[in-house]
Amino acid sequence: MQQSARWKTLLLWLVLVASLLVILPSVLPARMAAGLPGWLTAHRLTPGLDLTGGSRLVLDVSRDDIAAERLRTAIETVGNGLRAAGIPYGDLNGADDAVDVTVTAPDRVDAARQTLTGLDLGTLSEPEAGQFRITQSASVIDDAVAAASLGAVDAVRRRVESLRIPSLLVTRGERGRIVVSMPGLTDPQRVKDMLATVGRLSARLVDDSMPVNTAIEDGPPAGSEVLYSTGEPPVGYLLKRDDLFTAVDVASAQPAANGEPFVEFVLKADAADRLAAFTRNNSGRTIAILLDGQVISASQIQSAIDDGVGRLSGDFDAEGAANIARIVASGPLPAQLTILEERSIEPALGTTSLGTVALALAAAVAAVVAFMTFFYGVLGVIASLSLFFNVLVTFAVLALVGAPVSLSMIAGIVLTVGLAVDASVLIFERIREESTRGRSLRDAVTVGFGRARTTVLDASATMLIAVAVLFVLSAAPVRAFALAVGVGLLATLFTTFTLTYGLVRAWLGRSHPTHLPKGVRTGLFDRLNLRFMAVRNVIFLGTGAVSLIIAGLLIMDELRLGIDFTGGAAVEIQAKSGAVDTFDISARLTDAGVSVQSIDTPRDPRRALVRLTSQGEGENAEQTSVLVARGELEDDYDFRRVEVVGPAISGELIDTATLGFVAGLVALVAYIWIRFEWHFAIGAVIALAHDVFFTLGFLAVANIEFNISAVAALLTVAGYSLNDTMVVYDRIRENLRHFKRMPLPLIIDDAINRTLSRTVLTSATTLIALAALAFFGGEAIRTFALTLLFGVAIGTISSIYIAGPILILFRLRPERYRPGKGGAGPVTEATGANG
Repeated sequence: MQQSARWKTLLLWLVLVASLLVILPSVLPARMAAGLPGWLTAHRLTPGLDLTGGSRLVLDVSRDDIAAERLRTAIETVGNGLRAAGIPYGDLNGADDAVDVTVTAPDRVDAARQTLTGLDLGTLSEPEAGQFRITQSASVIDDAVAAASLGAVDAVRRRVESLRIPSLLVTRGERGRIVVSMPGLTDPQRVKDMLATVGRLSARLVDDSMPVNTAIEDGPPAGSEVLYSTGEPPVGYLLKRDDLFTAVDVASAQPAANGEPFVEFVLKADAADRLAAFTRNNSGRTIAILLDGQVISASQIQSAIDDGVGRLSGDFDAEGAANIARIVASGPLPAQLTILEERSIEPALGTTSLGTVALALAAAVAAVVAFMTFFYGVLGVIASLSLFFNVLVTFAVLALVGAPVSLSMIAGIVLTVGLAVDASVLIFERIREESTRGRSLRDAVTVGFGRARTTVLDASATMLIAVAVLFVLSAAPVRAFALAVGVGLLATLFTTFTLTYGLVRAWLGRSHPTHLPKGVRTGLFDRLNLRFMAVRNVIFLGTGAVSLIIAGLLIMDELRLGIDFTGGAAVEIQAKSGAVDTFDISARLTDAGVSVQSIDTPRDPRRALVRLTSQGEGENAEQTSVLVARGELEDDYDFRRVEVVGPAISGELIDTATLGFVAGLVALVAYIWIRFEWHFAIGAVIALAHDVFFTLGFLAVANIEFNISAVAALLTVAGYSLNDTMVVYDRIRENLRHFKRMPLPLIIDDAINRTLSRTVLTSATTLIALAALAFFGGEAIRTFALTLLFGVAIGTISSIYIAGPILILFRLRPERYRPGKGGAGPVTEATGANG
């Protein structure tokens, strides 16, 4: 036993020293941290974009573009294959992933069938004699999309790096998407403009075999097509399909000016030699330069181009020339990219958020420390020391993981501050209970820690299940919150049974107390002995009435869905002078064709949050509405925050939120069913449904936006509710084993009264922490904090007035737990009891 204690002490000190070393580079000034060894500074805490300011774009490869390109390639391949085999054909066209062609010579149908089969372009069928259809399978296109997405990460990085954005980060995100993070960059429009162009540069010879108007009316000759210029009005060109050179052949490109801006590019050696030979033999003909299928420049060959240097001139200004030069130099993207999501925040606003959440964290810790010290005296001081160690270990683990510290992550840490003392309260209340039964304080400490262990593990397990489901099935902000809560809970379990226990034993060894210290003031709850079950029918009736009201509110769509679920855009603006004029903003945007959903004015009259209605016209429609809104308002307003969520992301968020919530509930209920029995599982489910339903009603009444953070809050409320219910159920189960003839309502009343001090103290500390987050945390996380604040309060009530009475309603049989009736035997002092 002594050897085990030494190992625990050694492990504790190792974790403490390691945590301090990991956190040290993050808390020291940059100049001092620069002098530390590299292995120590490799895992610094880095703030996320919502705390520093900047922009984040989520891009996706356009599946339609990939499919269209493959269809175009398949058409060309079929035409080239049939011509090479000398097979006459007509009506070659493609649509809906299928290529149709008609062989005009009946005696060549067999040869055509053999040729088309050898091309291996897809499934070959013959709708009619002489007609062939090649259908490309969806899986082949999916593979092409996946390959293009994989290559798009490097292509996007090359393209955006040319803008010299500091701390730029381009990574591969979920579902093969590309995530571009740009700290400090408030307006990512230049980046979006750069990524809007695929960059397929090519040069083609103008076909002068017929006038372009004739080709437009009667169709172009074989091997040629009609393409148009980028200017207004567009000019048509009849061009050969064969490329003289492409973007792959370009060695470098840079903007230049000679009166008018242009782009000068240099070809690689092989391409330069080919161009020199071609221009030497085709003097007087015209070469057109194309970018993404549009003619941007056309010039006549005056003489042989021997140096491989070309010039692009067209309808663009100096900035446009610079952008085209960057696009050409960085190479083409694999396919057209679609902006699915944009989140931008002004650096000043991010810095303000960092200050407010840091204040919220400090206020929460200070309030919890004061609360615990007041009610537990020296034991409260010990719990507070463990809390500091808990927070230290949590931040150290997050630094090692490398997760950026975001608002949602700090919100999770603030929540764990409130939950961290729950284990200490459970243990201290057990110690106090054992002490009042006549045990010596030293024995009461040993038994108290032992008997509380199961309850602490059960209560923590319910919350860990909830956050694990959140982490696996939710979006990035919610995942950061779940990571923080999960790490915090594991740190709590570690500190509770090592540091807290060790400090309490050390205090006993130094002070040799024989009784609980006078600073423990929770005994006032012992004298209450309330009859909770006596009013259960009244509570049920009141709960039913309120539930009907909430159901009516939800049916009437009073729950205000945020853009996370509806799609659309939200921009936070600040007037450059004076107060915002909501009527003027609405009128200007409406006149510009932008649909305004709502304009909210927070406490600051200079600021407004403008929500733009989802356009419902594809992913880029939301981006267009924000671009128009910025153009209309930027002269009078600063754009502090921009959030754009396209239909694809909003649809996925709905699916993941629903799946995550249902999966979380199933996992939590399964755990309770296994640990207890079906009566308890049903009671926990009904209490949980009560809490979630009432929290939705609160959001509707308070007109709080229901967004992805609210979903995280709801599942956290569910975990907290079950956490609280588990403590009561553990004590009910213990009472069932001890009291042989007591009626079930009295057993439940006794269990609730015995855990009332823990329920009140834990709820109070959690509510204090959440109140600090709501009051000091700023607008960005106030919705999240307020939702949790109400949910924790209603969860505390349901663990008393819903979870207990449900056992009576479903006729839980106490005799099953009594000796000689097929239940468990009596609990002895040696084995301990749950609760």
